[in-house]
Amino acid sequence: MSIDLTYSPEVQDLIDRTRTFTRDIVLPIEDEHAGDITAGGGDALRIGMQQAAKDAGVFAPHAPLEFGGHGLNMSDRAPVFEEAGYSLFGPTALNIAAPDEGNVHMLAHIANPEQKQQFLAPLAYGDVRSAFAMTEPAPGAGSDPSALTTRAVRADGGWRINGHKWFITGADGAGFFIIMARTSGEPGQRGGATMFLAPADSQGIRVGRHIDTLDRAMIGGHCEVFFEDLLVPDAAVLGEVDRGFEYAQVRLGPARMTHVMRWLGAARRGHDVAVARVAEREGFGSRLGDLGMVQKMVADNEIDIAATRALLVRACWELDRGDPASNATSIAKTYAAEAVFRIVDRSMQMCGGMGVSGDLPLARLSREVRPFRVYDGPSEVHRWAIAKRVVGAAKRELREAK
Repeated sequence: MSIDLTYSPEVQDLIDRTRTFTRDIVLPIEDEHAGDITAGGGDALRIGMQQAAKDAGVFAPHAPLEFGGHGLNMSDRAPVFEEAGYSLFGPTALNIAAPDEGNVHMLAHIANPEQKQQFLAPLAYGDVRSAFAMTEPAPGAGSDPSALTTRAVRADGGWRINGHKWFITGADGAGFFIIMARTSGEPGQRGGATMFLAPADSQGIRVGRHIDTLDRAMIGGHCEVFFEDLLVPDAAVLGEVDRGFEYAQVRLGPARMTHVMRWLGAARRGHDVAVARVAEREGFGSRLGDLGMVQKMVADNEIDIAATRALLVRACWELDRGDPASNATSIAKTYAAEAVFRIVDRSMQMCGGMGVSGDLPLARLSREVRPFRVYDGPSEVHRWAIAKRVVGAAKRELREAK
């Protein structure tokens, strides 16, 4: 079995240019606005950074070549996204932030030619933003998507959609929505969901309040969205009717891994800041970096970074092979979500009072990475799914052995 962890010269060049662009161009902008992209100007700031990324030749590394991207597979995206994630604003600058990155990926795989021209092309080029509307208030769909309550019913020439969504990232200012709605069955039943595409200015779409969350680097907020007798044509169906949950897997597994890529970059930045600090700060008769307790935190950070990257590489390899990679992506996501928080938290601790202040970026990194243990499936749900698969496989083996 051959294992090659090197990248092609073209990909390595893109990694290097992304590193330079992120650190030289984007980091100063993030620092100027203390990591709050809305306070920094929102879409105006996004458009400026994305033009700079286009000028630097690092824009849209994930998008198909025919839509102005670099067409990278999952394995090659990992180091590029990690370098972009070194700044909280880096993913937005490269047009690889959630939810747009995941929506580009899904539309490229599922949309028909007309839908690609109408929705994928402007999204890939950065002309518009998008939102993926699935999560609902209780008792609707959250970690359990089968609880989906938003419903689409047949109407003349199309479908009428009614429902209440929340925590819809990027909804404020989005150019269009991808809406998950139930077209058959009842809440709690598996299957029966369909995805619909709708321009944001369609009559029947209302964006409500911004839900106040810890993170501040996601443009367009995490919003409540109401679909009130939204009428869409048959041409708005993404893929086929009643296959929405199946299509969601095209997006969710890769999107979890791209979250890992981006947050790993953020965690590396926190670690680099802390190591630079303890290498020069003196206390108790020596440099802090020469003290055993500090050295343990440095070593543990290095271990978490290396382990996260290894699990990510494995999951991306499976995805590129065309495997569902359900277990690999759940393992990588769960470990990474907890590891990146540990890395940033240790980094804050190593820097003492400076670590919790605005003089270093660590406090804002902490508020950004903490929600990852909830977003894209809480750690507890992924652990349940992992155990269910493992135990289920053991039960099947026992039955076959009898």
